[in-house]
Amino acid sequence: MMKKGLFLLLAILLLAAPALAGERLSVSVSRANVRSGPGTGYPVLWQVERYYPMEVVSRSGDWVRFSDFEKDQGWLHKDLLGKTRSVVCKGDDVNVRTGPGAGDAVAFRVQRGVPLKVVSEKGDWLEVLHADGDRGWVHKSLVW
Repeated sequence: MMKKGLFLLLAILLLAAPALAGERLSVSVSRANVRSGPGTGYPVLWQVERYYPMEVVSRSGDWVRFSDFEKDQGWLHKDLLGKTRSVVCKGDDVNVRTGPGAGDAVAFRVQRGVPLKVVSEKGDWLEVLHADGDRGWVHKSLVW
């Protein structure tokens, strides 16, 4: 009986693990105010652009507390967020290329903190779209 109970507990924990790992969301509006607390009465800490990715830390009513690629935390209203798969550049002057390879021409460059929507994936490369319409490929190691 003890083994059955332990097995059941382990199965429940394994099923819940993805939810405990932190849900990934992204900003769905052109610009959003990140606040210090769960409400419009709290000060704005900084602003984020469309596609900015984040990991959910907790929720309070209609507000989501998140952590970003730099481990900074803040609050956004749930209506400003969606499930669009996106990444953010981790380095300065990240090359976004015309194809999925280091030998492909540079289409454009992006700075640290610039969010990009993921369109498709090929090996270690992501086809990405910037909010202004620029499109290209970036290596997975350069983004979060």
